[in-house]
Amino acid sequence: MTGLQLTDLRADCSRCTGLCCVVPAFGKSDDFAIDKPARTPCPNLGGDSRCGIHAELRPRGFPGCTVYDCFGAGQRVTQATFGGTTWRDDPSSARRVFDVFPVVRQLHELLWYLTAALALEPARELHADLADVRATVEALAGGTPDELLALDVGPHWGRANALLLRASELVRGRGRNRRGADLVGKDLRGARMRASTLRGAYLIGADLRGADLRLVDFIGADLRGADLAGADLTGAFFLTQAQVDAARGDGTTKLPDGLRAPAHWA
Repeated sequence: MTGLQLTDLRADCSRCTGLCCVVPAFGKSDDFAIDKPARTPCPNLGGDSRCGIHAELRPRGFPGCTVYDCFGAGQRVTQATFGGTTWRDDPSSARRVFDVFPVVRQLHELLWYLTAALALEPARELHADLADVRATVEALAGGTPDELLALDVGPHWGRANALLLRASELVRGRGRNRRGADLVGKDLRGARMRASTLRGAYLIGADLRGADLRLVDFIGADLRGADLAGADLTGAFFLTQAQVDAARGDGTTKLPDGLRAPAHWA
């Protein structure tokens, strides 16, 4: 088992070159104020690879930017995969850098979930298998640009997902299965959802004020605009900071260890 921690899988923009502001495409919507083609620098990206409106992203119409998470893939691609050579310094490398970034991001997201699963005590019987898969994925993430571009990440997600599902069952026991549920805009105030699985559930704009969300599996759940004021998420797992940032809440929202209330909740 490696010594990888969730803190190792956080974005460090100071060691990246704004790849998340260049590689993805986004369309004008409630999340983004403008259209931006893929592999085109956002007009707000400065020559120093920093966002020129970072402190004002939400009021300026870019809340989608505030909830994007590369899981540390940006700094790995910049500093390790390409040895510090940046697409700005060497434009001829841009295409390969931009091609590699989404692959490494997938691997880092998978590493995040595997690392989170290894912290789940009720899933201890799976820890050896989880650690084995994580070591394989970590080695793949450290590959050369050519190796990464030739990589099919799908089978590795498949193997890991079977373990993550089993880990979830061990933690939740007989909790309710609401996987993929369409709960968009639903009034779920005070709902007793303890130990449920909300994997891939659509909770956009849902009213979850005061809901019991303890020990809930949130992997892939869409929490954009969901109101978590007063909700109890103690022990909730596979919940990322980006998901929390996408939701609304207040000082009475109870979050799992390691996650913080975003500034806009205040």
